[in-house]
Amino acid sequence: MEDLYVKHARSVTDEPLEVTISAGKITAIGTSLHGIEAKQTIDAHGQYLSAGWIDDHVHCYEKLSLYYDDPDEDGVKTGVTTVIDAGSTGADNIGDFYHLTQAKHTNVYALINISKTGILAQDELGDMSRVQWAPLAQAVADYPDFIVGIKARESHSVVVDNGVKPLAEAKAFQAKLPQHLPVMVHVGANPPELADILALMTSGDVLTHAYNGKPNGILAADGSVKEFVFDAYHRGVRFDVGHGTDSYNFTTGQIATRAGLRPWSISTDIYHRNRENGPVYDLATTLEKMLLLNYALPEVIKMVTVAPAETFHLTTKGRLEVGLDGDLTLFALADGAKTLTDANGNQQVTEQLIKPTVAVVAGQVYEVEAD
Repeated sequence: MEDLYVKHARSVTDEPLEVTISAGKITAIGTSLHGIEAKQTIDAHGQYLSAGWIDDHVHCYEKLSLYYDDPDEDGVKTGVTTVIDAGSTGADNIGDFYHLTQAKHTNVYALINISKTGILAQDELGDMSRVQWAPLAQAVADYPDFIVGIKARESHSVVVDNGVKPLAEAKAFQAKLPQHLPVMVHVGANPPELADILALMTSGDVLTHAYNGKPNGILAADGSVKEFVFDAYHRGVRFDVGHGTDSYNFTTGQIATRAGLRPWSISTDIYHRNRENGPVYDLATTLEKMLLLNYALPEVIKMVTVAPAETFHLTTKGRLEVGLDGDLTLFALADGAKTLTDANGNQQVTEQLIKPTVAVVAGQVYEVEAD
């Protein structure tokens, strides 16, 4: 007797797909499974079925006053089965964050902020005394299954006059940790300069907000891609969307795509305000913006399943394979006009709507709340 049987679904490559889950793990996958007895059956009626969506840049530590949210509002309620909080907490408060997440339905992981305070204020890296090796190393040792990376926010309002010193420390800490945790770097207003930031980043590190429309972004004043950006991309720095309130621009995305700088992963940088008021709203809306760049559906779904799972070493997630975690997202691709807005207020109309309907976490079924 299986715990869950999803039948009459289709893969993102439009092939029939059925899946069973027991004890939280995928137990069978096929185009048509026969003789299945299950405690719960979902008839997908031809909807798409993928591995559970992973949003690798959210802010969901509920005790913050600046950027915060309920992980389930960003997660299962919108079809996302796994969220990775991108540095809301540091060594001082990441343990408290971990304990809060245990009551959530969504899988929650965290990047530890290089500042031990986390994002208590906008300028957590303005004082280098907050960047300490011993507390960070202890936190990683205490929560090895929760902390999956390191976060450094490298924009002027955060580092003040410290330039790339916090990132240099993050890379030094990365090298000393027994686990090879990727470093995710937030970029924004300069100084520090993007060229100096990328010069410190190595293969497997993540540049989030990669497609922003700011002067310190990847585009030069004439609209061309800055040469040093190609160098970082081709040596393995992973470009992540990290949409956020002011960090994704349609034109930047279009130019970058034409230049071959395709996103490695798609994330929202969501928190309660840009979820409630836009322009983010949810991961599905961000995926719709990627479809406008003419990425095929399989490519887009890979960017929220396989890609983030690989980056953050979530080896049991991101793929539909027997023995891996029973995390699934069921969704429809529908026709209909919808106005999408980027972080700079620019608007485009899409005619392809992504509508998640069910999130499954370890075999537990959660209906997605309708718009």
